[in-house]
Amino acid sequence: MHTQASSPVNTLPNEHRVKPKKVKAKAKSKTADSSTGPLQAPGLVTLALEARAPFEAWASVFLYPLLRQVQRGDGQPVLVFPGLAAGDLSTYPMRKFLISLGYPSFGWEQGLNAGPRDGVLAACKERVKSIYQAHGRKVSLVGWSLGGLYAREMAKMLPGMVRQVVTLGSPFAGTPQATNAWRLFEWLSGHHVDDPHLLKRLRTAPNVPTSSIYSKSDGIVAWQCSVQTPGRQTENIELIASHFGIGMNPLALFALADRLAQAEGQWKPFDRSGIKRFLFGLPQFD
Repeated sequence: MHTQASSPVNTLPNEHRVKPKKVKAKAKSKTADSSTGPLQAPGLVTLALEARAPFEAWASVFLYPLLRQVQRGDGQPVLVFPGLAAGDLSTYPMRKFLISLGYPSFGWEQGLNAGPRDGVLAACKERVKSIYQAHGRKVSLVGWSLGGLYAREMAKMLPGMVRQVVTLGSPFAGTPQATNAWRLFEWLSGHHVDDPHLLKRLRTAPNVPTSSIYSKSDGIVAWQCSVQTPGRQTENIELIASHFGIGMNPLALFALADRLAQAEGQWKPFDRSGIKRFLFGLPQFD
């Protein structure tokens, strides 16, 4: 008697049969993942939160007696680079605070920061060299926003003269379009921000201890642009601050003073024990 051949699928045990619904769901999930777009600049709500900057400055004034009690270092010289379209006046409160802790602190003395125009980087190198020679010791470099890129690049060019680098809200990673200032940068500097070789160089950390202080509520720079891969001498310190106020924020000033207080050659990552665990983000790479 002739019998109809069974389908190979029907002869398989239930657990081995193809289940179309699950395959379809997996395809949907893949489509959803692939819809994730490029990193975006902070939105209007976060940008509006930049209005809190004056309150951060007043908070530092109010907490100044407490900030003066932080651990002090050995009085190394410190050079501070300002952000885009800002000058030494913007970093004066920070430098005044560092001077009160015993650190000779200096501005970059090039007027408003309009980007790496002709002669700017050469002048920055000479500024680092002159401070190094005047004090006979390595210089710590601090940079706010775009100024942090100068600090990192100077440390790469002059590693023997730089002790450490601390940046605040600096966009050295990600893409320039993930900031709300890239058009202003192009207009002021005359440079385009889409040079892949330059972007790759900026992402590379200098060969000196380097700390990136950043805020996830930064309204100008997407916070991912300020995060570096943690390593033997690189770290990220997260706190709550605005972009325009981070250089005067009491938590940022505390973290900066803590980093500068370390003995030369004995750098360690930021300690988040005790109450600091509630004030600073976890030290993982996001």
